[in-house]
This record gives sequence, C-alpha cells and structure tokens, in this order.
Amino acid sequence: MSLLTHLLACLFGMGSWVSINGLWVELPLIVPQIPEGWYLPSYLSVLIQMANVGPLFVTLMHRFRPGALNETAVIYVIIGLGTVASFLLGFFWKKTLVVAGGPRSVALLALTFFLAAVDCTSSVTFLPFTMRLKPQYLTTYYIGEGVSGLLPALVALIQGVGVVHCINSTQSLNHTMNSSSSSVTFDLQAQYQPANFSVEVFFFFLSAMMLVCLVAFLLLNHHPAVAREHPNGRYTNGVKEKSPRNRKWVERKPMMDPYRPTNQKRRSSFGSGAYSWIQVFYIFAVLAWVNALTNVVLPSVQSYSCLPYGNNAYHLSATMAAVSNPLACFIAMFLPIRSLLLMGALTVMGSGVGAYIMSMAVLSPCPLLVNDTSGGFIMVLSWIIFVLTLSYVKVIIGVILRDEGHSALVWCGAVVQLGSLLGAVTMFPLVSLYSFFSSGDPCNTKCP
Repeated sequence: MSLLTHLLACLFGMGSWVSINGLWVELPLIVPQIPEGWYLPSYLSVLIQMANVGPLFVTLMHRFRPGALNETAVIYVIIGLGTVASFLLGFFWKKTLVVAGGPRSVALLALTFFLAAVDCTSSVTFLPFTMRLKPQYLTTYYIGEGVSGLLPALVALIQGVGVVHCINSTQSLNHTMNSSSSSVTFDLQAQYQPANFSVEVFFFFLSAMMLVCLVAFLLLNHHPAVAREHPNGRYTNGVKEKSPRNRKWVERKPMMDPYRPTNQKRRSSFGSGAYSWIQVFYIFAVLAWVNALTNVVLPSVQSYSCLPYGNNAYHLSATMAAVSNPLACFIAMFLPIRSLLLMGALTVMGSGVGAYIMSMAVLSPCPLLVNDTSGGFIMVLSWIIFVLTLSYVKVIIGVILRDEGHSALVWCGAVVQLGSLLGAVTMFPLVSLYSFFSSGDPCNTKCP
C-alpha cells in the first residue's frame, strides 16, 4: 500500500466535517460578540438540519437517475464552497443587518448554512468516492474524518477557548455583614480568559484546512502513484467511464474478498447479496442509532454531564473524546472485524455508557459523586469508552457496506444524516425549548 495514498485519503476525510466542528468549538468566543447570544447554538442546529437538502438531492439522484450525477464534480464544488465560506466568515462573522427591527447576524447564519450543506453532502459523496481505492484506504478515510473533530479542538485549546479561572468575589460581602451572622464569605466567580488569537484567525485556519482537503482530492484523482492503487483502471482522472459495463462494476463488490466464501448463494438483492434483508435492516438501524448518539444526542448534553465535576473535567472529556474517534479508526485498520454479533455487543456497551452520561446530565448540577475526585475521573473515562466503542462500530459498518458496492456507501451516508436528523429533532426541544437540563457552575457547585 502507498503511504502517500494513505496520507491523501486521511487529508481528504479530514475535510468532511472540519468546518462545522470548528464552528462549534469556537462558540464561546463568538457568542459574546453577536446579538443572538447563546441562542446561536439552537439556530445552528436548525440550519444544519435544513442543510440535509444536499444529501437528500444526491441520494434521490442516485436512486432515480443513477450515473447522471458526476460525483467527482460534486465533490470539487462542495469542497470549493466550504473553502470560500470559511474564508468569508473570517471577514463577516461579526457583521449585522437590521431585520424585523433588530440586529441579526445574517452573514454568519447564511455562511454557516453553506458550510453545513457542504459537510452534510460530504456524507453521501466522500464515502462512495473511496470505492475507487483499495478497501484498506477506507479505514484511513475514517481516521481523517475523526481528525476533522480532533484538529479544531486542539487548535481551540491552543487558542484558549473556554479557559476559566475562578476568582474571589466580594459581591455577597454586604449581604453577609447586614445579616445576623458575623462570618464573612466569598463566592467564586468564573472569569473567562482572553484568547491567544482572534476568531478571524481561527476561521482562516478552517479555510486552510478545506484548501488542504481540496489539494488532497485533486491528487487522489490525478497523481500517478494513486492511480496505481486503484482496484482496476476503469477510472480516468477520477471520472468513471460511461459505458454500461463499467458502470455495473461500480456496484459490484471487490473481486478478492478473504472474509467471504466464494460462490455464496445470494440472500437478498442488496449489494452482493451476502446479507439477508433482516441483516441489512439491522446494520442500517445500528448505523442510524450510533450516529444519532455520537453526532447529536450526547454532544448536546456534554457540558451538562461534565461541568458539575469542574472545568478541567469538561475540557479533558471533550479533548479525549475527540482523540478517541481517530484512535478507534486506527485500531480498526489492524482489526477490521466484520462480525455482526460484535457490532451489536459494542453498540449495547457504548449505549449503556451513553445512558450513564445522559443520566448524569439529567441530574446536573448535582450528579453522582459530584464532590468526589472519582466522579470526574469516571465521567472522562465514560466519554472515552463511549466514543471509542461507537466509532469502531461505525468503521465496522463502513467496511461491511464497502464490500456491498458504491450504492451501499451512498445509502450509508444517507442513513448517517438521517440518524443525526432524528437525534436533533429529539434533543432540540429538550435542550433549547423546554430547558430540561440545568447547567453546573464550574466554580460554585453546591450540592448536599
């Protein structure tokens, strides 16, 4: 295998969600400077789900007009759009217009919609594109997808986003002196530290990452060393030939598959027919469930589950969770186990840990072991196990569906977005409308 192709596949996968992931981690610096305030995350959730019109269009075109949509051209367009939108955000994210009698961050919201459309559409275009490479490079692509969440988080840590110092406050001094008690008490207040570099620089960094993704995709299509890594020579400059014979090849599984017996009887009309319809439904149901949990449901309550244990526990859990995603993909590179039984066991295990995280978020600001050091340790460990197990499940499913052909990977991307949509529809009213969760104070957690 070519090390260059591995690197390019990783950089290509990195561009899948780096823009939206970067926007989320930058919110603590953006929110204080825009009129929407902390309502912005709710608006972003809605915009991201509206952007699913992109993958819906691609999926419908694939279903009803197979071969009519030039996949390579679509990828060039969406990566270019993401690069330009990220760059423009560096100039216009603070600009406002008067709408309905008040200032609104129209440029920020509009450019965010374009970024969301780019990232959502990548789910049904980037992954199917990996069919043009050998199966081993699919796991490398997933590593890059994991890095798309890790890299912005690390840069945000260097920037100093959300770093809190607890300082003594004397605001309660007068109340204490006027009371019958003679003791004087001081409250701790959270004071956010200034960033090491500006929001504008961060957006320019995101634009540079999208540009790197664009260059990687260009080389994946045109570099001679990558061309030698294609399973066969039926792609020219990244565009598949138009003859019916070659188009059928795209939907077939790889000719050499050591994990599957030869001359196996077809059990369904899905892909190669290796799985029954019940198994296919099971695979896609697990895929939707896992992506709903990892992409929306648990991330939306991460602050509620971690902040009661302290600001360090929150930052450590967020960082280690971001590291666990590419780590799971790296493990899958050497252990590409395709067992449906193992997939189910890991899903149950990850979901159980996720249930613990959710229950602690519900109990916030006074979860179990809130005043104990072990409470923060268990919460950080829970986030690591949760992300590690379910990320590995996603790679298992990707490897399985890759063998079922190009069409299976398109549906894989569509189900990923469907799961995320269902998770958002469930969590948005609970978090934003009904205020079902209560935040913990990073400096003053007072529980019995």
